[in-house]
Amino acid sequence: MTIVFKVSDNVKEKMIAFYQDKLREKTPPYAVFQAQEADTIITLYESGKVMFQGVSADIDANLWIDMERHLNQRIIDLSGNEKKEKKEDKDSYFYMSTIGSDEVGTGDFFGPIVVTAAYASKSDIAFLEDLGVKDSKKLTDDKIKKIIPDLIKKIPYVSFTLSNTEYNLWQEKGYNMNQIKAILHNKVLYQMKQKNYPYDKIVVDQFVYPRKYFEHIKAATEKVTDITFTTKAESKCASVAAASCICRYIFLMKMDEMSKSLGIEIPKGANEIVDQVGATIVKKFGEEKLREIAKLNFKNVEKIHELI
Repeated sequence: MTIVFKVSDNVKEKMIAFYQDKLREKTPPYAVFQAQEADTIITLYESGKVMFQGVSADIDANLWIDMERHLNQRIIDLSGNEKKEKKEDKDSYFYMSTIGSDEVGTGDFFGPIVVTAAYASKSDIAFLEDLGVKDSKKLTDDKIKKIIPDLIKKIPYVSFTLSNTEYNLWQEKGYNMNQIKAILHNKVLYQMKQKNYPYDKIVVDQFVYPRKYFEHIKAATEKVTDITFTTKAESKCASVAAASCICRYIFLMKMDEMSKSLGIEIPKGANEIVDQVGATIVKKFGEEKLREIAKLNFKNVEKIHELI
């Protein structure tokens, strides 16, 4: 794969600094530098053009394409084509046809991590607004349980639920939360994209810098790279808002199942009430139960031991 586009001067400076310790000994004619990042060869020419060659060229190129968008409002595709980003549209994708992803459960001691990618076409926007999905953070758990069965009948989505047994194994292998999130977002986005719905953008609620996100998924054999990262994406993108609501619904159902099976009301979050319930569970079922239902790298584990 070969990708070529022209970089702005401010991005060129960052690029030279970034690849300083990855330079190759020989530099082609008219090149400022040539570097190697894993299996990608990066060549920056005096003309300002940069060329990415290799299996992961799209991932390495997207690091700088995203920087161009954020610093210079330039939209560059992987064919090297460019258009100026309209100022009024820079941070608003709500009325476009989009694929968006979000996650729930990463801050909860109990319960799984749920990641969802959803597709919302322009024709779905009114339906989502009527349900109140645009302001999904303001929706109560009862409201989520009421509206999502109707939403999932109409809105295409792909979800993945990571149990805490699996999460704890990943943690023990050295994966941090952002790595896990990036891998799971890429997983559901790829599956959603394979459904071939027509979209204007793929939007992800930014939880890490794009460069780090792409580093986290570099080992994946199937990747989605044409991503727009933005903060507070729920309020800017209908598909992200829908994905967030679906995640919450699945998470709440899993929490209800857990409460029913244990005969104890399992709280959300990672507060003192969680510590107290955790201590009760250990006394009743044994400490090994936490591996199945809780995230063992949370500080709650220490507090639970103090309460026992």
